[in-house]
Amino acid sequence: MNSKLNEILLRRGRLQERIASQRESMRRDAQPVSLALEKLDCVLASVRSATDYMKRNPAVVAAAVAGLFLIDRKRFWSWAKRGVVAWKAFRTVRNRLLAFGIRG
Repeated sequence: MNSKLNEILLRRGRLQERIASQRESMRRDAQPVSLALEKLDCVLASVRSATDYMKRNPAVVAAAVAGLFLIDRKRFWSWAKRGVVAWKAFRTVRNRLLAFGIRG
């Protein structure tokens, strides 16, 4: 009886080790998915924030849309290109500062 109990306990220990190993493997394999979902959460939060701003300030949105119709297309595209370049430069600088551990 005692040897059978020892055998059962030994088998139980091996199963628990295998379960722990499988859990660690699953956690490691799911990490890229988790990171992607975190980024998606940030994007969705930004979209919600922008939508809330537009709901709270419809006059600003209407003025922006009217401004788009009032300026000519060449000027709009030149300012849009400048905005994209400025945004990319800001992100590059921010990412480099974060890489050095500087939070702003």
